[in-house]
Amino acid sequence: MGDVFMHTYHRLPVTFTQGQGVWLVDDQGKRYLDFTAGIAVNCLGHGYPPLVKAVADQAAKLIHTSNYYHNSAALAFAEKLIAACAAQGMQKVFLANSGAEANEGACKIARKYSFKKYGAGRHRIVTLKGSFHGRTITTLSATGQERFHKDFGPFTEGFRFTPPGDIDALDRALDPEVTAGFLVEPVQGESGVFPQTAAYMEAAARLCAERDILFMADEIQCGVGRTGAFLACENYGIRPDVVTLAKGLAGGIPIGAVLAGEKAAEVFAAGDHGSTFGGNPLAAAAGLAVLEVVTKPDFLQEIARKGARIEAALRSWNQSKIREIRSQGLMVGIDIDGDAAPVLEAGITRAQNGEAGLLILSAGPRTLRLLPPYVISDGEIDQGLDLLRRLTG
Repeated sequence: MGDVFMHTYHRLPVTFTQGQGVWLVDDQGKRYLDFTAGIAVNCLGHGYPPLVKAVADQAAKLIHTSNYYHNSAALAFAEKLIAACAAQGMQKVFLANSGAEANEGACKIARKYSFKKYGAGRHRIVTLKGSFHGRTITTLSATGQERFHKDFGPFTEGFRFTPPGDIDALDRALDPEVTAGFLVEPVQGESGVFPQTAAYMEAAARLCAERDILFMADEIQCGVGRTGAFLACENYGIRPDVVTLAKGLAGGIPIGAVLAGEKAAEVFAAGDHGSTFGGNPLAAAAGLAVLEVVTKPDFLQEIARKGARIEAALRSWNQSKIREIRSQGLMVGIDIDGDAAPVLEAGITRAQNGEAGLLILSAGPRTLRLLPPYVISDGEIDQGLDLLRRLTG
């Protein structure tokens, strides 16, 4: 199975053909409850009718022109996105195709901002140990996990890692003589769902403001409502200079966005950056359909409520197999006493044995990660957690 692909993924032995809501169906007709949302991408689940209609209608009208021209779908989407982030001070947006592209754009903004204001030599980007910012050479350079670096050096120069939560270390790392930007995930996802503390985020914002270092929030995984606020930064009362978004922003259509506040909004000039497919009408129409739902306060409150329901249920279990639970909204990390990989595989095997299957993620060798679609019902939450409890013994 899959011999035509390069061996870049450890794929589980299942092939999906369709989905509806929070359920996926494989080529044998077996059903799986999806607690992954395509790694936080299918935020409105599978086959969400308004999203399907928006994509189909736009495909019939216009899929692509180029960024040499305006298109009405991108204009409407950009206006809605800026409005959704206006309380955090965002004023302008660049549209891309992915989270890695968005983070590349953020790093370029920080370096140009610093170069134009202070000259050469002030180009360092500080990130956190345990961070994940993408798979390109530069975003790997920004990623503070050695396991992603093996065999791919040399890396882009000018990145430094500092421990999360250590304000004194951050103070030392943010040297104003050499530092252009600080790039931080408000909730680290790929390392196991680690929310930053309020004290750390507040100190980081203050230090960056005092030293004229751009404060950049990577909300690729934790943004677009995932934590119960449209931007995770809202949970900390932080107004970043730059925010990056992707994953759930168009509900399954590839998209990325770099948003900039007052300091950074006018940094890029014509020709400084670009993306052939970025802001294409199809992705923009899908993004607009997502924003119509995910920006509603009642909908965001439901995300927070459902996340609290999941955490409360997990904490009620016999804790002999669970070492730690970390969560914000529908973003949950569970450290278990044992390897995570067999649990993921068992969720597939259940369906192939004629029962309901369960799709979950790992984040490291002993951490399970839950990122269910926002439209999941209380009954589906309970069903999925019951399956998970049996899978973890």
